[in-house]
Amino acid sequence: MSINTEKYKSLLTELNGKATLVAVSKTKPVEDIKALYDLGQRDFGENYVQELVDKTTQLPTDIRWHFIGHLQSNKVKYIAPFVHLIHGVDSYNLLKEINKQAAKNNRIIDCLLQIHIAKEETKFGFDEAELSALAGLGELQHIRIVGLMGMASFSEDQQLVKQEFAYLKSLFDKGANNNLNLSILSMGMSGDYNIAIEQGSNMVRIGSLLFGERNYSK
Repeated sequence: MSINTEKYKSLLTELNGKATLVAVSKTKPVEDIKALYDLGQRDFGENYVQELVDKTTQLPTDIRWHFIGHLQSNKVKYIAPFVHLIHGVDSYNLLKEINKQAAKNNRIIDCLLQIHIAKEETKFGFDEAELSALAGLGELQHIRIVGLMGMASFSEDQQLVKQEFAYLKSLFDKGANNNLNLSILSMGMSGDYNIAIEQGSNMVRIGSLLFGERNYSK
């Protein structure tokens, strides 16, 4: 077992109910996830569809699975029966596909809209104008947009990271679109969660602090 039990406990104390902790368990064995589950953790985040599907068959059914990776439309059908929250919805076409697959499973799937706030071009997401244009999603009866998510620049410049999180919080506060009832602001990872919480995040995605560095060979 490679989970950092003490770090987990100190993180919960630090968050103190201000933010939901999503334990990022991608590439980690089911034994480590179960060990964290046994400590009381229920929210886990995965990036890869096949890995997530495999893990659901081996772990307790009351785990709340968050899909936090870049989701391809043709993979939605595999997670639609059980996923708790999809974090990185970055296009209207993806929203339509999630709605379609949710309807097939007689579910309403909660989604977060991913907003492009970082300087890197490799990051995905809506910009502010596109977000505002997402008014009137009434035809999508099987999804519920419950919040926003974003990833700050991978930078040592804490002021830059702070500005990017503050910008996302401003969009969240405006609702950016009056038809969205937003309650979740998912921003902050192992390296910048402190800044994210200072700027108003109420959901953080923590992996390496809990499980150690990822195995990139997978």
